[in-house]
Amino acid sequence: MIIGLIVGLIFTPFAVASAFIITYEEYKRHYPDKKRPLKQAKDAAIFTFIFFVLLSAFIGIVLNTMIK
Repeated sequence: MIIGLIVGLIFTPFAVASAFIITYEEYKRHYPDKKRPLKQAKDAAIFTFIFFVLLSAFIGIVLNTMIK
């Protein structure tokens, strides 16, 4: 479980920041105001955070059972 936590702590912030920036930069071209693109970028960042946390936990559990 520790390995998954370490991997999650390293890669999750990069994934969240990338998802936010990419989504915001794309959606700001399609809307005249900044409110809607910021909300969609925030939603994408939250989804990415949850996905990577769950993936890291799963990897930690799988590696822990493989090592034992």
